[in-house]
Amino acid sequence: MKFLPTEIPDVIEIVPDVFGDERGYFLETFQQERYAAGGIDLPFVQDNESRSRRGVLRGLHFQKTKPQGKLVRVIEGEVFDVAVDIRRDSPTFGRWVGRTLSAERKNQLWVPPGFAHGFVVLSETCVFSYKCTDYYDQSDDRGVLWNDPVIGIDWPVDGMRLILSDKDRQQPLLKDADLL
Repeated sequence: MKFLPTEIPDVIEIVPDVFGDERGYFLETFQQERYAAGGIDLPFVQDNESRSRRGVLRGLHFQKTKPQGKLVRVIEGEVFDVAVDIRRDSPTFGRWVGRTLSAERKNQLWVPPGFAHGFVVLSETCVFSYKCTDYYDQSDDRGVLWNDPVIGIDWPVDGMRLILSDKDRQQPLLKDADLL
C-alpha cells in the first residue's frame, strides 16, 4: 500500500496493494494501523455510498462546526475528485487538489477535516463510497460554489453536460461562504 503526498500535504492519495489471480482480486480498503502509519489517524463513524451518472457534479460540501474527514473511493466507474482547503489560517487556504479515482485503479483520496469536497462523474455510471470521521448533520451542511473563479478548479468537463442539484448551483463563492 502506498500513501502518496499531494500538492497540499494534508491530502493523501492511497494506492492499495491488489492481489489478483484467475478467481478475481482481493484488497484491503481500510486497515486502521496501516492508515494511521500513513497519516490518517482519526476514527471513522459513518460510511456513505452514492450512485450517479456521467456529468453529475456533487459539491463542494463541508460541515462547519463538525468538520468531517472523508476517505473516498470509487467502487464502479470513474470520477474526478476534489478537495479545497477552507481553513482560513492555513498556508494553502483556497487551494485545491484533484485526482482521478477509478474502480480500475482502486485508489482512494483522504480529504481531511477542514476541506470542502466534491467530484464529477467521468464514466457512464459511478458508485462512490466514503468513510466519514463525524456524523452527517444537515443543519451544519455548508458549501462553496463548484466553479468559483478564485479557487480555479480545472474540472475535466469540456463538452460534458453537467448535472448539479439546485443547492450546488447556488452555493456561495469562497469569499462569501460560512467557513469553519
